Amino acid sequence: MSSTSLSSPSLSTLFLGHELHLNQNARNGIAYFPVLRRHKSPRCAVDIPHGGNAPTFPRIRVWDPYKRLGISPYALEEEIWSARNFLLQQYAGHEGSEESIEAAFEKLLMASFQHRKKTKINLKSRLKKKVEESPPWIKNLLNFVELPPVEVIFRRLFLFAFMGGWSIMNSSEGGPAFQVAVSLAACIYFLNEKTKSLGRAFVIGLGALATGWICGSIFVPMIPTVLIHPTWTLELLTSLVAYVFLFIACTFLK
Repeated sequence: MSSTSLSSPSLSTLFLGHELHLNQNARNGIAYFPVLRRHKSPRCAVDIPHGGNAPTFPRIRVWDPYKRLGISPYALEEEIWSARNFLLQQYAGHEGSEESIEAAFEKLLMASFQHRKKTKINLKSRLKKKVEESPPWIKNLLNFVELPPVEVIFRRLFLFAFMGGWSIMNSSEGGPAFQVAVSLAACIYFLNEKTKSLGRAFVIGLGALATGWICGSIFVPMIPTVLIHPTWTLELLTSLVAYVFLFIACTFLK
């Protein structure tokens, strides 16, 4: 032991110190337990935070969101989305760059949404202003018109389009009298459901049918025969015009 201690001074000093400390504590009646300290191992590349080697976005601190994304101030939403996706893919992995790109994108998207909302409000206010400035007879006429939900419009449009297709398919067999009667009954039913007055529904429905038939009888003969199918008769084309008037009456009138 002594030879080892002499050959290695650092080790001898270390163990001698521990032995002296042990003897001193033993005399005082204190048990000694040597404490070994852990030495931190050097960090490797795996311990580097995420994005340490990722490229940094060069315009990360540019205030203007358009310049930050590298697009024109007049860019459309599709261009904004494309620029955002391209930059996120190019600088993926760098947290600060991704946050800067997303912040500029969200700011432009919110500005676009507010612009659309403002334009829609301005359009409604302009239409309302024009209605208020219109002559009294136009105001009275507009009192009989309403705009139903979109799904109602499409359902009724599909019904009368089906009636028109049915009439065209049976044009060689006979006239569209049955299809016109069914369309008139459907129009009266929808109007009665809306106005809660069967008499008013009959008047509006018959008026729409008569108006459509008269307009068809006047304007259909003006259509060049080149544009008309040879098997389509005047009665069939007039009934198609009447379906349009019936659709408008039961959908938009009140």
